[in-house]
Amino acid sequence: MEFMGDRATLLKTGRFVQRNAVNAADATSSAADSIAGTTARPAMRHPASSGTNPTTPEDINAPTVTGETTDAVESAEAEERYRRAAADGDTAAMSLLGAALLRRGDLDGAEPHLRGATADGDRAAANNLGVLLHQRGYAEEAAAWWRVAAVAGSAAAAHALGRHFRERGDEPAAEYWLRQSAEQGHALGAYALADLLEHRGERGGERWLRSAAEQGHREAAYRLARALESRAAEETRSAGAAELMLGSGRALPARPGAGDVGGAAAAVESGTRATRDAAPDTADPRGGARLAAPGSRSAERGEETDQPASSATNLVVTTLDEAAQWYRQAAARGHRRAALHLGAILERRGELKEAGRWYLSAAKDGEARAACALAFLLRDAGDEESAAVWWLRAAQDGDGNAANALGALHAARGEPQTAERWYRAALTAGDVNGAYNLGLLCAAQDRIAQAEQWYRQAAYAGHREAANALAVLLLQSGDPVGAEPWFSKAAEAGSVDAAFNLGILYVGRDDDRTALTWYERAAAAGHTEAALQVGIARLRDGDELAAERHLRCAAGGGSAEAAFRLATLLDARQPPPGAPALGESMAEKSECEQWYERAAEQGHRRAQVRVGMLAAARGDMTGAARWYREAASAGSRNGAFNLGLLLAREGNEREAALWWTRAARAGHGRAALRLALLAARRGELSEGQRWCARAVELGPAEVAERAARLREALHQELTA
Repeated sequence: MEFMGDRATLLKTGRFVQRNAVNAADATSSAADSIAGTTARPAMRHPASSGTNPTTPEDINAPTVTGETTDAVESAEAEERYRRAAADGDTAAMSLLGAALLRRGDLDGAEPHLRGATADGDRAAANNLGVLLHQRGYAEEAAAWWRVAAVAGSAAAAHALGRHFRERGDEPAAEYWLRQSAEQGHALGAYALADLLEHRGERGGERWLRSAAEQGHREAAYRLARALESRAAEETRSAGAAELMLGSGRALPARPGAGDVGGAAAAVESGTRATRDAAPDTADPRGGARLAAPGSRSAERGEETDQPASSATNLVVTTLDEAAQWYRQAAARGHRRAALHLGAILERRGELKEAGRWYLSAAKDGEARAACALAFLLRDAGDEESAAVWWLRAAQDGDGNAANALGALHAARGEPQTAERWYRAALTAGDVNGAYNLGLLCAAQDRIAQAEQWYRQAAYAGHREAANALAVLLLQSGDPVGAEPWFSKAAEAGSVDAAFNLGILYVGRDDDRTALTWYERAAAAGHTEAALQVGIARLRDGDELAAERHLRCAAGGGSAEAAFRLATLLDARQPPPGAPALGESMAEKSECEQWYERAAEQGHRRAQVRVGMLAAARGDMTGAARWYREAASAGSRNGAFNLGLLLAREGNEREAALWWTRAARAGHGRAALRLALLAARRGELSEGQRWCARAVELGPAEVAERAARLREALHQELTA
């Protein structure tokens, strides 16, 4: 953005019409109005000249005509020719010669020629005379000549005059003249008018930004793209809110750390990618919730189903596509921030190669955030060494995010001292993530006092995950009263883990109602474990539809326990499958079996047993044996018992006895009874009595009754 009122940078910010009409509107790197012109338009009047076509240098957007322009004044021979024509009173020659000398910085040489041409009514000379006077510090006299030229129809002079009035705080006059310039198609006038309207919070700025951008003004293209991207983000939020209001049952999780430039350049908070523990094999009556520790992801996605794109989604995509086009135009003209944002959009689309190209372009121009983003792309592609080079470059340029990434890199390599140095550098650069990461580093080294200190520093600065981590630390040290306000602060700031942890905290106080409120809040943001807890609570309340919705979210997010409970819920709704008829093909797997299998593949023992049972019911004994063995090997007594049954039916009683023994020792009464029967058949009466006693002890009632009768029979046999 250009700032008005800096007299020292006047030449760089818009008084000169540039030689090249194509690049004349690039306000971010050079001037707007150059002294020399390339096109022709009627001036105030054109006296006859000796064979030359008079030109008006400020009209940069009109078609180019043949004939000499100020470019021709550059050679010594041509300059001498123009000097002779000017001395003979040729107005156009005086105007062009004065413009050329002014461009060179020869103010003394330019002034008499410009004044002479201005006196003859040349509006380009009047505009450039204003530039010269402004260079010398005579702002009011400069404005007077700009007014003369602007009234005569000079768009460049109107722009300069508008800038003059804005510098002096006269915004109504500034708007009048800038609008005059913009409406004549002057790119810099349109850009300056848009800037003024946006500064005043008035509507209409985007129209003029678009007008300037369409003429090649790169800063206008960049700012237009920023406005469009902001609108797309707002449309996304609105679409997400509408979906939640419609009760879709799943959240629209935002990409973590999108920030200003997107995922690759997002803040490194935890240092390394942390994953949650697998869900417990069997949840406790309250749901088996676990404390979300610091360093874990603050939100996890639920399962996303394929649905037709809504009109709101299409609108967001269209808006973002247009933003990308304008970023591309500005970036192609050397705008490094535009290249950065274009790279971020392309990265979110999965176009990583092109995103990397634009990040590289911006990084080479000195954009530290682009260097950092490029490093993340390289890291994700497996090139950690190149990533470290770009992170180092960005960190040395003061990018705290890159310093955090370097800290994480060294921490992962087992170099805590170097990691700490970079985390401190990030904090010095103003990135509060540095304090949070220092807390994580100290906590990993059991330096609890220092960890608490760093967490507090980050939490007081508004870092929500640091507040959650501090609360976890306090809770683990036996201070639930001190932990609660930090959990609350983090949750109110948007920490999903903190909301989940508050649920756990209130469960511990037997306040299930408040706990459920926090679980629901975390679940709505995509927290897998929270969705599981809400699903369990809804099942307990008898609301199967709500339970199913939340269990689907949690199961889709990777919770094995949720997948098992969802499968159990669906299983209860369908009639038990009958045995396949002779010659009938194997039945298709039901949805509930698919969810059982998903849980089983994640190591859920009860699900493995159930999948084995369903496979056996379909006649798939090989599959049944595989799943029973998986469960039994992981310690499932039901799996061991069922595997024993399968082996016994196949005639392998010896191995069956081994699995039944394992199950009986783990507390399975039916397995103990089977062992007693097996011992009785073998004539091992004492062994049979021992297993009968174990079966009576373990139950259930039916098994205990049968075991007692068998024990009595064995006793009679022994005493006969």
